[in-house]
Amino acid sequence: MRRETRRHLWRDIRVQLPFLAWLVVLWMLLWAQFTVLSFLTGLVVAIFVTRVFRLPTVALSGRINLWYAALFVVQFLGAMVVGALAVTRQVFDFRRQPGTAIIAVPLRYADDLVMTHVAVVSSLIPGSLVVETDRDRRILYLHVIGVRNRDDVEKQRQGILRWERRVVRALGDPAQYRALKADQRAGSDHATKGGAR
Repeated sequence: MRRETRRHLWRDIRVQLPFLAWLVVLWMLLWAQFTVLSFLTGLVVAIFVTRVFRLPTVALSGRINLWYAALFVVQFLGAMVVGALAVTRQVFDFRRQPGTAIIAVPLRYADDLVMTHVAVVSSLIPGSLVVETDRDRRILYLHVIGVRNRDDVEKQRQGILRWERRVVRALGDPAQYRALKADQRAGSDHATKGGAR
């Protein structure tokens, strides 16, 4: 009986380990500190949250593409710098007010995990914040700044969809990845046919 309990405990730890690691990384990003102390406090908070506020086990994709994951991290850090500079420029531009909007972004490939990743990334990049999610229809609603017309809104929407594709490439399950590749092939075929006319 004790051996069976121990086996279940280790299985739970193995399944929850990626989730715990993500919570620790998120904690360190929120505090903007990458120190041993922030890692340890993030680990304590992550264990506390997952033990006290138990949720159904998240079904992980079981697929991590290390190249796309590393590329995702670099792109994310770059987007944070660019976003911070853009927001700073808008704040100190006294000639005009930065336009704002609430935009709806219907995601194409998202399950709960991908939707959560896209929402977190979108909120961490300066200039946008997720204000609501429609889980059933897979729609994110974001408050964004720096928009003045419909073209700016569409640019913001396409930016969020790009992050969704990046998340799927790095962490999506095989079915999501295949759907993304099929859509990319169809898009390139369509562009080729359009250029040949």
